[in-house]
Amino acid sequence: MTLTSPQPALAPRTPTRVGPVLDHARFGDAPAVVADGTVLSHADLARRVADRAATWGPARRLVLVEGANDLDSLVAYLAALQHGHVALVVPDGRPDQRDATVAAYDPDVVCTAAAPDDVRRPLSAHELHPDLALLLSTSGTTGSPKLVRLSRANVASNAAAIADYLALTPTDRAITALPLHYCYGLSVLHSHLVAGASVALTDLSVVDECFWDLFSRTGATTLAGVPHTFDLLAASGFEARDLPTLRQVTQAGGRLAPDDVRRWSRLGRTRGWDLVVMYGATEATARMAWLPPHLAEDHPGAIGVAIPGGHLHLDEAADDRPGVGELVYSGPNVMLGYATTPADLALGRVTTELRTGDLAQQRDGLFEVVGRRSRRGKVFGLRIDLDAVEQRLRAEVDPRARVVATDHAVHAFVTSGRGSGAARTLVADHCGVPPHAVRVTVVPQVPHTSSGKPDYAALAELAAPAEEQAGQPGTGSVRADFVRVLGRPDAADTDSFVDLGGDSLSYVELSTRLAAHFPGGLPAGWHTRAIGDLERLAQDGAADGDRGPERRSRLDTTVGLRALAILFVVASHVDLVALEGGAHLLLALAGFNFARFQLSAAGDARTRLRHGLSGIAQLLVPSVLWVGGVALLLGTYDLTTVLFVREVVNGSEWDDQWQLWFLESLVWLTVAALAVTTLPVLHRLERRTPFRFALGVLAVATLARLAEVGWRAGATERYTILVVAFFFALGWAGARATTTRERWLVTTLAVVMTVGFFGQPHREVIVLGGFLLMLWVPHLAVPAPLARAAGVLAGASLFVYLTHWQVYPPLEDAGHQWLALVASLTVGIAYARVVRPVHQAVGRAVLRAR
Repeated sequence: MTLTSPQPALAPRTPTRVGPVLDHARFGDAPAVVADGTVLSHADLARRVADRAATWGPARRLVLVEGANDLDSLVAYLAALQHGHVALVVPDGRPDQRDATVAAYDPDVVCTAAAPDDVRRPLSAHELHPDLALLLSTSGTTGSPKLVRLSRANVASNAAAIADYLALTPTDRAITALPLHYCYGLSVLHSHLVAGASVALTDLSVVDECFWDLFSRTGATTLAGVPHTFDLLAASGFEARDLPTLRQVTQAGGRLAPDDVRRWSRLGRTRGWDLVVMYGATEATARMAWLPPHLAEDHPGAIGVAIPGGHLHLDEAADDRPGVGELVYSGPNVMLGYATTPADLALGRVTTELRTGDLAQQRDGLFEVVGRRSRRGKVFGLRIDLDAVEQRLRAEVDPRARVVATDHAVHAFVTSGRGSGAARTLVADHCGVPPHAVRVTVVPQVPHTSSGKPDYAALAELAAPAEEQAGQPGTGSVRADFVRVLGRPDAADTDSFVDLGGDSLSYVELSTRLAAHFPGGLPAGWHTRAIGDLERLAQDGAADGDRGPERRSRLDTTVGLRALAILFVVASHVDLVALEGGAHLLLALAGFNFARFQLSAAGDARTRLRHGLSGIAQLLVPSVLWVGGVALLLGTYDLTTVLFVREVVNGSEWDDQWQLWFLESLVWLTVAALAVTTLPVLHRLERRTPFRFALGVLAVATLARLAEVGWRAGATERYTILVVAFFFALGWAGARATTTRERWLVTTLAVVMTVGFFGQPHREVIVLGGFLLMLWVPHLAVPAPLARAAGVLAGASLFVYLTHWQVYPPLEDAGHQWLALVASLTVGIAYARVVRPVHQAVGRAVLRAR
């Protein structure tokens, strides 16, 4: 952001007492703030604010406030803003940044969350310009003491302009989906207060169900978000939510892709709310442009028109293309200027217009940003001074280092691999982005133009393949493991395993791979956590230092049981040991994983259906390929077995067609479970009461078993779908049991329904013992090599079951039982590796289908 500046004006030393910046107390008894179940009227809020300001004394001072989304922080902020002080707002929960700001600017009053106000002196240590009202860092923080100086008129005019074009009234209510230390979050507060509207305070995320409970209870009408917010909304089932009070959704803080603008605009039109795309910067207090909602679908790439009272024009001298120029803004909300030291707080206006650094053009009277002119980047909503980052990197790590940025990452180029770790840490700390958003590339030499200047265009071209490489196998990142196992190069940091359509097979392999990043054990519920969160946890763990040689690993119990169960199945079939029951245990594990993965994914019923069909397709296609090949080459199977409909048309006598009973049962039970949980009414019921719903499924499955065979199943009946369905349902209920009482209930049901089913105690011990181990012991501490071996075997368990029927008979007949066991496991593992590309391609195809 560059500036047009008149001569600086020093502040007069005797400030004049003036009224509040936001004149909202005139709305009297109308609600202003909803916080922790308390509703404050505008008059009540004004009184609390005045009382807080009175505790600081009458002198005008510099007041640092941690901008948390709670009532205490809000009152502190308004006490400074409304009573003539200068509010310096910093993020909450970042003590290092707060302390650095305190050291740089020496505030007179410090207001931190959950602590008494620290009134450091009765008078100000600073000369404060009478117009100065607010100090903010530029779109987040770059680790720099540079602040934006905003005047009373800046704040008041921008709040009024936003309230004007959003048509806010006292009946509107916003909810704080954004932090109040961010200029966008503050603008939501300001604009609603000046309109006599209200704000519901919360620090909950939009992916939290409690956020939406609060949204509904408080009758919120406005939701504000940055592009990342919309990613979270898409992943958390927002499209299926019933929000009758929602009137408008606003977007700023970075560019939302045109296709996404169209999609959200259409959704809003069908649900009765408007999407308002906006454009702004901290230097403009918040907003400079807005796109009228009715134009969003036809002009999804536009930022729109200037806000009321503002003016936009293009400086076409900044670009060679006709009609393209640097976007320049002027208006009453343009900042006074920057501050880099306390002495700058005495300065008056040094800025009359903002040269945004964005290259834009006009189409149909609307402005559209088409590129950037300056050396600034924007990652995770944080605007980053790349030159400042580069200067520090060159001074501390590599004198030849260079920095560029894309929409997704900051890229540092260094000439020695020895500095890679230090470069990543420095850039992440300086820019305020997570370490996984920093890419460090080692180059022999930094490219230069013919004039000897750094060739940033060439570096930008190198950044793209560097981002792609970060998602490829062998790069050692958490995301790389997700990409490799799930075959999803499009995996974003906000995606989780379940969001990406992960199933029980990929869970096994991925959990084994991720164990290398978490020597102390995988985080609880890792399969539902975002990749970015896991990457940060892995980075934090790595920062703890060398843990010594890896001796033991925490193995997911379901992985160990899958490996053990398939080992029992094959060992029994080759007549090595009599340990039957492994396949029935695998059915219970399948139900457990169905609930963990398919039912835990965020999204509506349609999303759940896509994920479920993806899992079924990944099981069916490799199976049909093998069974069909065996049918054609050996004639062992007929068409009913190839199509997994053997039980519908076949007799009750055991023959080769029964060999794949487990896979057939697994397919149809999964299909039935998916059908039940994607019916809209049942989908909502399962979301609201997941454990009770699972118990209902178990009750239905138990009744089916009793109707078919009674308490004990016969020699072939124990392999039929309706009879074994209760094992799948037991696993489902086990996954949904989240309290000790619920687990004891499932334990009792498992004992009652398993004992006596086979009439063979050893089978019942294997199935029941494995199930209870899964229910009560989430992880097993085992030697690291054993954990890796179990992961490989468990990941291939279904394919071992599928293929071993054609492998072991000739070896068993020749008396080589051990060789038959080893060969069966080897062929199944090999087939799993061979069909992995098919497995992944099928999953991606189904997930992308609409």
